[in-house]
Amino acid sequence: MFYWFAKTLVVAPVTNLLFRPWVKGLNNVPEEGAAILASNHLSVSDSIFMPAQLDRQVHFLAKKEYFSGKGPKGWITRKFFEATNQLPMDRAGGKASLDSLRSGLEVLQDGKLLGIYPEGTRSPDGRLYRGKLGVAKLALNARVPVVPIAMIGTDKVQPIGRTIPSIRRVGMIFGQPLDFSEYYDRAGDRFVERQVTDQIVEAIRRLSGQEYVDVYASTVKSQPAPGAPDAPGPQ
Repeated sequence: MFYWFAKTLVVAPVTNLLFRPWVKGLNNVPEEGAAILASNHLSVSDSIFMPAQLDRQVHFLAKKEYFSGKGPKGWITRKFFEATNQLPMDRAGGKASLDSLRSGLEVLQDGKLLGIYPEGTRSPDGRLYRGKLGVAKLALNARVPVVPIAMIGTDKVQPIGRTIPSIRRVGMIFGQPLDFSEYYDRAGDRFVERQVTDQIVEAIRRLSGQEYVDVYASTVKSQPAPGAPDAPGPQ
């Protein structure tokens, strides 16, 4: 109830008025049945702009830190994500990540739309980074199509570290659904999961026009900035 109230009366009208989003390929999103919406990730506002354009509700896998904040701000953030049916995603890897993916699998098994960012985190510099295998695990185990999506310009609206967004136009392109039914009987094969993930990321790259970097965005973010005190010196 809260989701539809907020979206219909608040989020969609405000985003459409202020940011005038342009949209292509919206008819590629299935009108019914389960599907994965796999998007590039430029800004925290991606999870606001994209669902506002759809008639169906989108359940996102959101990083678990959004659910564990302290103080009034943390409480408000947690309640908002819970009310909008966002699912906490543990990005530490191993069993914790697998448990988080099971929540996404349940959403798909219920015939709903699941939004996921294959890169696993926001791009640190606007480029497109290597996808993690979670999106392939979900697609193959749930046996659902994957709709590639390109968010355009959201990094200019709300770049990393910025709380109040800038008012400027954004866009999004929904690509044709990707069918991986030929691999359904090979779910769990890491070679196949890598192949499927790379195909999804390549489809996103073609839509977005981003430069592709074949490393994980999380790896780049974990490295010290050039000139930082803990950056390694010349070898």
